[in-house]
Amino acid sequence: MATPALRMFRRLEGLFCVYKPSGVHWKLVRDSIETNLLKGLNSAPSQPLPQEVRFLVHPVSETEAPKGLALSAASLPVLSKHPLVTGPEFQHIRVGVGHRLDASSSGVLVLAVGNGNKALNDLYGTRVTRGYTLEGEFGTATDDFSHTGRVVERSTYGHITQDKLDRVLAMLEGANQKALLMYSNVDMRSQEAYEMAVHGLLGPDGKSQPILTGLRCVHFQPPNFTLEVQCLNETQKYLRKVVHEIGLELRSTAACKGVRRTRDGPFTLQDALIHHHWNASDVIQAIRQYHSKKNQKYSHTQIKDPAFQSTEESTTTGYNETSDKAAVGTIK
Repeated sequence: MATPALRMFRRLEGLFCVYKPSGVHWKLVRDSIETNLLKGLNSAPSQPLPQEVRFLVHPVSETEAPKGLALSAASLPVLSKHPLVTGPEFQHIRVGVGHRLDASSSGVLVLAVGNGNKALNDLYGTRVTRGYTLEGEFGTATDDFSHTGRVVERSTYGHITQDKLDRVLAMLEGANQKALLMYSNVDMRSQEAYEMAVHGLLGPDGKSQPILTGLRCVHFQPPNFTLEVQCLNETQKYLRKVVHEIGLELRSTAACKGVRRTRDGPFTLQDALIHHHWNASDVIQAIRQYHSKKNQKYSHTQIKDPAFQSTEESTTTGYNETSDKAAVGTIK
């Protein structure tokens, strides 16, 4: 018979995502969630102790018993099964981490519990794209492409207009589209390539160089600007370098002030749990919502086109960013 803690653990198995604030290492986020989940599991109501029959000896007078002793049967709890003796039912729980974020970045971080770790590997085997918001600043170049690095060059930026920036972004996006086709290992003249492109399945076969599938400016107020990026196989350092190269293409310099992941496959900022909700009950609810959303999309895709019923779809919804400074203080 399964214990309440074991039944709760079975509901925890699956995928969910959290919001990782900047300035916090992803390992600290994972360890905090592991600790909170263990506390939640071990705080579940324990089963009553099993009973055993024992014969107890009672002293009596010699008139009642020849040797002055009497036996009586009694049902007593098995103290060897007591939680104070056996310890917590769960002493370790494995939380897997998806595509990681470095300490300076923030945003969606996908995690897995139990058999969700296998689902996590399957998810990233389907070439899911990720979305980012990049904040840049013209006029400065640093040794690590971020605004906190050592300044190596300063330049003017008064000649930069949004029109010029949009042309550079279109050029970069076109170059990356060619790279996407090159790494796909699919004959572009075939019907298979056409159907894959229509359903958004065209992508690199296996590991490839970072590819930007979408790039646009959503805010321009020199020297500050904000970009929305859709990409594959990227790293946060590569994205900061992209901001630096955009500055060079515009005959200036640029440094990245912030990298925030807004989407990782089917997970968006709207699905992410902030640090106040890194507990067992909220994680169970997030996993249940993910499975419900996935089943709805599966049914919709099955009706729409049975040939692509296993395709993972992604959503792009808005999210108001939580204060990273407050989150850092809470985690620490």
